[in-house]
Amino acid sequence: MHQYLFYIGDFPIRSYGVILSLSIFLAAGAGYFFAKADGRGYEKFLIDIALVGGFFGLLGARLWDVFFFDWHYYQNHLSEILNVWQGGMAIQGGIAGGVSAGAIYARKKNLDVVRLADILAPAIILGQALGRCANLMNGDAFGAPTGKNFGILYPDTTLAYRTYGNQPLYPAEVWEGQLDIVIFALLLIFRCTDYIKGQCFLLYLMLYSAARFLLEFFRGDYPQLVSGIFTGAQTTAVISFFVSLAIFVFLQVKGRKDGKV
Repeated sequence: MHQYLFYIGDFPIRSYGVILSLSIFLAAGAGYFFAKADGRGYEKFLIDIALVGGFFGLLGARLWDVFFFDWHYYQNHLSEILNVWQGGMAIQGGIAGGVSAGAIYARKKNLDVVRLADILAPAIILGQALGRCANLMNGDAFGAPTGKNFGILYPDTTLAYRTYGNQPLYPAEVWEGQLDIVIFALLLIFRCTDYIKGQCFLLYLMLYSAARFLLEFFRGDYPQLVSGIFTGAQTTAVISFFVSLAIFVFLQVKGRKDGKV
């Protein structure tokens, strides 16, 4: 685990930034492939969508973390809000920011936003999986102490070490990356079925929300509970799951009535 790959003068090139950039690039490449295979010509817009979605995804991930999880700290350290290398990027905010910005751009180009969301859903979760590698290298999005003689031991330069010291921690970010790959495969399988427009993206939201809800029980970076029940990420996951499930079922029922199923 290396937080710093090398230095250019006094400027550090961080593993976090390099891997995160690669995750966006590779997700965009996968999205281009899926769009081209779909045959609607949407691949012509993928570079712009990736740039817009990537930028606002990163911005949304950071601001979501700052305002929903760490505002008690950043309200007194406003100059550090953009210091992403300190840790603190909420993927749920990244999804909200990136998807919203991409949808607005696609709408302006008169693209079918819902169909495009279905096409890109596997690429989005692939990017998330690769992004968790960046978290591992940076020592954030870490797990809680295992209380046993197994787990990840982080270097003393990481947030994980500053939080829990030399204790073995659950590999929460590793597990999430692995589950994201499973979701990626399931979405590809689902796309081979006669699904109704919108259902693939909704399935992505449901599967990721379920995985995130369960993994939060092993996370150690944001243990605070909302209303004494779930963490903030779990609360968001529960809402996202049931809203997506309701729309998914509605589309299925409507599709049967319209003879699409």
